[in-house]
Amino acid sequence: MARILYFTRDYTTHDHRFLSALAGTEHQVFYLRLERRGHALEDRPLPSRIKTIHWAGGKSPFTWSQALPLLLDLKRVIREIQPDLIQAGPVQTAAFLAALTGFRPLVTISWGSDLLVDAHRSAWYRRVTRYSLAHSAVLVGDCQPVQDTAVAFGMAPERIVTFPWGVDLDHFSPHSNAIEKPLFPSHPEKPFILLSTRAWEPIYGLDILARGFVQAAQTIPQLRLVMLGNGSLASRLRSIFSDGQVLERVVFPGQIKQNDLPRYYRNADLYISASHSDGTSISLLEAMACGCPVLVSDIPGNRAWVEPGVQGWWFKDGDPQTLADGIQEAFTQSQHLPAMGSVARQLVEERANWPENFKKLLYAYDLALNNQVNPTNN
Repeated sequence: MARILYFTRDYTTHDHRFLSALAGTEHQVFYLRLERRGHALEDRPLPSRIKTIHWAGGKSPFTWSQALPLLLDLKRVIREIQPDLIQAGPVQTAAFLAALTGFRPLVTISWGSDLLVDAHRSAWYRRVTRYSLAHSAVLVGDCQPVQDTAVAFGMAPERIVTFPWGVDLDHFSPHSNAIEKPLFPSHPEKPFILLSTRAWEPIYGLDILARGFVQAAQTIPQLRLVMLGNGSLASRLRSIFSDGQVLERVVFPGQIKQNDLPRYYRNADLYISASHSDGTSISLLEAMACGCPVLVSDIPGNRAWVEPGVQGWWFKDGDPQTLADGIQEAFTQSQHLPAMGSVARQLVEERANWPENFKKLLYAYDLALNNQVNPTNN
């Protein structure tokens, strides 16, 4: 049994997934939260076996002006807990602060965009990224592009453990034991339902999705769009729909609890993600696990999971017209969508079974704890 300090930026669905799995192991796990943003990212409580650590952080959004006092208090936390290992991420925030304490071994968790986007923002971010990786015993990432980026920043491949974080295949399933209400119960004819679950932030390309929907809706009267979530683009998105005269064909259910998400995937004809950057997208895997065909931006993280015409389609990243064309293609092939959804489900069963994939995280712990790999002493 090891004492694990789990240090993360906020409390998200991904954190709940990791902590729930860790709670089922022999390890003693302490949870440390760097910041608390304005809206809740996960509504489920921490697993009962996970001990929350109270400290100077975790009460407000993180700013770099807080870095020194937080670093000093993090050292206090480490002295008091005396962990055998720290797991920390993202790379430029929690992992960086953990690396600065000098504690070893550090297992850094990449959240995808930290290496694929943030690491390239400026010379400062590049230095922080390189420092965090150099002082990590192991890096855990969810896709090959993340691994390739880490190697480009000087991380040795043998110190990287790569696996898709996967989904709960029982929860996210094409079948339900309950009677589920349709998303559009009063519609006079069967609608063709598109689903978006990504946060309304620029990196996820929601403006591209909105423009593509406006174009496709001009020629497909049955088209409807369900947009879960919220975010900073809310007013902009509503303006796009309003200007395109399709606002009445879009529904905004807001932030949906994890327990309710499968219903939306199961009732959709097509899942859409216009994200400009992704590792292995969990929402993509959730949709596929529920047997929903997908239309996604042509980026490396998506190409690893979607073969055009098999599980769904790609469209050119940042291009509303090719997104609209993809919607039209899916609509004209409506009769083939159930079969595509079945193939998507099979792929997720083969490659993204979370209980199986979680074992790779424990393997990463073993690598770090057994000193089979060592970070730089710089």
